[in-house]
Amino acid sequence: MRIYLIGYMGSGKSTLGKELAGELGLSFIDLDKYIEKKYFKTVPKIFEDEGEASFREKERLCLREVSSFEDVVIATGGGAPCFFDNMDVMNSTGYCVFLDVEYEILAARLFLSKNERPLLRGKKKEDLVLSIGEMMAKRRPFYEKARYIIRGNNITGEEIVSHLEIKGSL
Repeated sequence: MRIYLIGYMGSGKSTLGKELAGELGLSFIDLDKYIEKKYFKTVPKIFEDEGEASFREKERLCLREVSSFEDVVIATGGGAPCFFDNMDVMNSTGYCVFLDVEYEILAARLFLSKNERPLLRGKKKEDLVLSIGEMMAKRRPFYEKARYIIRGNNITGEEIVSHLEIKGSL
């Protein structure tokens, strides 16, 4: 079994992924951390040294690797679903869940970690909601290709399991 968690930065993919993996007795992979270990560089450093296009190619290759792993919950980076055929890969190899969180909540969460996020570096708190809205306008069509969409600001691993069970997936 493979479960992919997708959504914007700050939606809780990594936190919920760990929780969900624990509840289901599965392994957990944070795709960004996987990339960092494989390439011996942080994601911000890859962006800085090689640019976004190079990072997205590395991300694509790593997604394909982890899509062959068994019994795993995979938290993708926020942009992963929006490039190449990544959504097709996730939908065809596992259960793809879009965590849809309100922009204001995302902004509040991200403001605390904005310097660690290459695409948000240097933004003021009041600019984050606008920036998130603009980015989501581009990303939402990709995110909504997920077979499962869970909307809320305090999504839990238990809620994801329940949602998938209701859909007859587990």
